[in-house]
Amino acid sequence: MTEGCAVVSVLGMLEEREAAARVRVEGLREEVARLAGVLEAVEIELDRRVIAREELVEALAASAVGAAAVTERPRPGPGRKQRSRSHPCRARWCRSGGTGCG
Repeated sequence: MTEGCAVVSVLGMLEEREAAARVRVEGLREEVARLAGVLEAVEIELDRRVIAREELVEALAASAVGAAAVTERPRPGPGRKQRSRSHPCRARWCRSGGTGCG
């Protein structure tokens, strides 16, 4: 009868280990599900940040193009005087050509 008790004892031990493994598997499945939710939220945040950066780059590029168009000055052509950079008033509207205001 000793062999029968040993088999039952081993069988009981194996069943306990199996039950513990099942508990661990279930816990890991719950953790995986939780992490999948966290991962999805972080991926959405990443997508929003990428879109925000791309929008900013586009806006800055458009702004730079607009600013360049506004600040570009036409070069003096035939019949147009170039104002002196040392003109006293430095006003864009002054037509004295750098010889004095008035």
